[in-house]
Amino acid sequence: MPGTFEPLPGGGAAVALDDVEISIIRSLAVQLLELIGPGPAEDVSGDPLAELFAEGPSEPPADPVLRRLFPDAYGDPDGAPQAPEAEEQRAYSAEFRRYTENDLRAGKRDNALVVIRSLDALSSASAGEGGAVLKLSPAQSQQWLGALNDLRLAIGSRLEITDDEDTELLYRLPDDDPRKPMVMAYLWLGGLQETLVGTLMA
Repeated sequence: MPGTFEPLPGGGAAVALDDVEISIIRSLAVQLLELIGPGPAEDVSGDPLAELFAEGPSEPPADPVLRRLFPDAYGDPDGAPQAPEAEEQRAYSAEFRRYTENDLRAGKRDNALVVIRSLDALSSASAGEGGAVLKLSPAQSQQWLGALNDLRLAIGSRLEITDDEDTELLYRLPDDDPRKPMVMAYLWLGGLQETLVGTLMA
């Protein structure tokens, strides 16, 4: 899929997307929203500070995709710490997660919602034309960048990609491999993300 981001005068980015591309990105963003889940339940006491000080989970998520999106803050995944050190790292990670994960989830939800809403607006404006040019403000561009990164992390986790060598193997998958559509989406989103980064750095 040939769409690439280009800079807009005065900041922001633009990309031409056809109806299929719009549908794919929107569907993936909706799935990401469903995976991340809703925010904390509204406090019944009516205290406006309750949500601000609400504690999040202290344990890593069970789903491997969510563990990739919300990794432990402490600990070297390549290392093998001794038992006392490992226990200390788990305690630090649990404490950090308790006070940050709700905010991280909210940020990722916001980014995915910006993607969905901007694509919905684009589809409405270009009804029947087979596609259109998506124009993003600088702030929207940053949120799109965050969402594209999260989508690639999620798909990469499902594909069990851990390093560049795994990525190289994806290019050699036969067409009848059931992972092929997911691989194509992963590589395409990577191209979009790369061009958006280049656009924002220009």
